[in-house]
Amino acid sequence: MQTSRFTYSQFLETMPDAALVIEPSGNIVLANTQAHTVFAYQPGRLPGHSLQTLVPNLNEQLGNFLISARTRPLGTGQILTAQRQNGHEFQADMMLKPIELDGAHFIVCVVRDVTQRLQGKRAREELLGRTMMECYPGIEQTELFAALKRCMETRTSERMVNKFVYPDNSYGWFELSIQPAPNGICILSNEITERLLSEKRIETQLRQLAALRDIDIAITGTFDLHVSLNTVMLHTMAELGADATSILVLNQHNLMLTLAAGRGFRTRSPETARIRLGESFAGRAALERRIIQIHNRAEEQVEPHFAELWAAEGFVTYYGVPLIVKGQVVGVLEVFHRKPFEADEDWLRFLEILAGQTAIAVDNAQLFQNLQRSNVDLMLAYDATIEGWSRALDLRDKETEGHTLRVTEMTERLARAMGISEAEIVHIRRGALLHDIGKMGVPDSILLKPDKLTEEEWAIMRQHPQLAFEMLSPIAFLRPALDIPGCHHEKWDGTGYPRGLKGEQIPLAARLFAVVDVWDALRSDRPYRAAWPEEKVLAHIRSLSGTHFDPKAVEVFMKVLGEQTPVASSTESPPTP
Repeated sequence: MQTSRFTYSQFLETMPDAALVIEPSGNIVLANTQAHTVFAYQPGRLPGHSLQTLVPNLNEQLGNFLISARTRPLGTGQILTAQRQNGHEFQADMMLKPIELDGAHFIVCVVRDVTQRLQGKRAREELLGRTMMECYPGIEQTELFAALKRCMETRTSERMVNKFVYPDNSYGWFELSIQPAPNGICILSNEITERLLSEKRIETQLRQLAALRDIDIAITGTFDLHVSLNTVMLHTMAELGADATSILVLNQHNLMLTLAAGRGFRTRSPETARIRLGESFAGRAALERRIIQIHNRAEEQVEPHFAELWAAEGFVTYYGVPLIVKGQVVGVLEVFHRKPFEADEDWLRFLEILAGQTAIAVDNAQLFQNLQRSNVDLMLAYDATIEGWSRALDLRDKETEGHTLRVTEMTERLARAMGISEAEIVHIRRGALLHDIGKMGVPDSILLKPDKLTEEEWAIMRQHPQLAFEMLSPIAFLRPALDIPGCHHEKWDGTGYPRGLKGEQIPLAARLFAVVDVWDALRSDRPYRAAWPEEKVLAHIRSLSGTHFDPKAVEVFMKVLGEQTPVASSTESPPTP
């Protein structure tokens, strides 16, 4: 039964070893994922190459097998020297078998890297007939030797994990069981290098996940860029083993990178760095949108500022990675080492993840700053509009110049004296500026009438607080400012309008404003009367404490004005404001 290439390629993927399908000429037509890993090729790149490329020193016997594969029933295992794409050689156990795919003849080549196994075998052979001290100079000072000695002397078992260094300085970890034997001791060893490396990888990954969680919490928990970046730098140094790290932020207007945060530096040199996009290594990382790596002093000498920094700090390696968010470069994350360091793929991958988190932190902070700036601009525009409305109201109502601003400023002073927060005072100011906006709904024939108003006209005039409420309540940002426009004609004893509120039913802002409004009105000239003297005005306000005005509001008002000496009460009734 013939097998298709597609079916066989799927079968190859289930094999734990590198597997290749080659033509009798030696050209590769199929290769599984493990083969690409073993020979260090990018996925899908092995087909089309010759087996001779992977095994340069194919001997004559193997060559004859490739030619006569149709007649040979099964290939036998051979140990050959194979070569990865990067040129590194390794010892490979190779098995060959002829197959037929889609009616054509091919050869399956299974390759297993046996370098470590052969090293272990050679090491074991070298140990035979030699003493422990000969095999392992200095073993007398190790914990292994102490365990062997204890087992020999006490005849009790020992268990331990030991690191074994091979002649080529590579090493592995072994779990040892040391047992007493009749004429000595027996050591049973189990290599656990892969297990320990896996455990270490898992531990590193868990630690990195915890670090990323801390960074996420810092980013989402505050808009303070300094706090977020400090958290990033703390974990960058801990997880990447860096001696120093810095975060440069790009100014989008002048295209300059400046220091936003730094950690681990011995000098203040980074604080003054101003790097133009495309200049120096950080500028190149930002412009080219790629990691820049520096590992020797010849490279750093090209950049004067960088050379000065390296000489002062003693750095020998550098990594600069761009901070990119939403397709836009916002800065550069730099990592420095004072000892030679060669990053592996896991290290570089985590560096890029940290750069991504840093970019989000910078972007969030910048968005928040821009939003704050926009809010400030909007609030200023709101307040300028409100002040414009207040001046227009003064002109229409023929109030004295500056009346609204004067009563607003005095009301703010009283509010602060009462301990009211600045956030609430913002609304009090807006309410004071718009205190008479309801009069826009009162006809000019009534509002500007030079004579006394009739009862019917007074009824219309007293509607202006309610009209103010109806005009302002649909405007969301002015709703907290309605207390004064809607209630400043209410009286402490309940005889005011429009709702007849009494005592503390009247909002505090309106109670404070009522005192100030009467005070400023009586001190100002009007067409129907001259301004009252200050002493007379203050005496009159005192006389209305507890009836028209909140006694506490009057007390605070007098204190703010600095009034110390009691003034005789006046019985003269002022015009109704």
